[in-house]
Amino acid sequence: MQIVLALIFGGAVGALAHFTVGARDSRGAAIGPMVGAVVGSGLWALLTWAGLSSSNPWLWIASLGAPIVVVYVLLPVLAKLRAVHDQRRREQLGIA
Repeated sequence: MQIVLALIFGGAVGALAHFTVGARDSRGAAIGPMVGAVVGSGLWALLTWAGLSSSNPWLWIASLGAPIVVVYVLLPVLAKLRAVHDQRRREQLGIA
């Protein structure tokens, strides 16, 4: 049941990242919260399957810290990839 905390925290971090990382108009509003929620809850599940209990601080640190790192690294990369793709497409269409 405590996996829900990691899921909610990851989603909240992703939502915050959507508004604090630039180039919001080049990505959907749901990508940040979805990635954060999946990373947080996925890592929680993996670590509990690996044998860590909810009383272990490393489970909490990893499950709450990983969404912060992943989302804040991924969103600028996605924005850059989108810009490159859009420019290539404009050149193919002859409008750039």
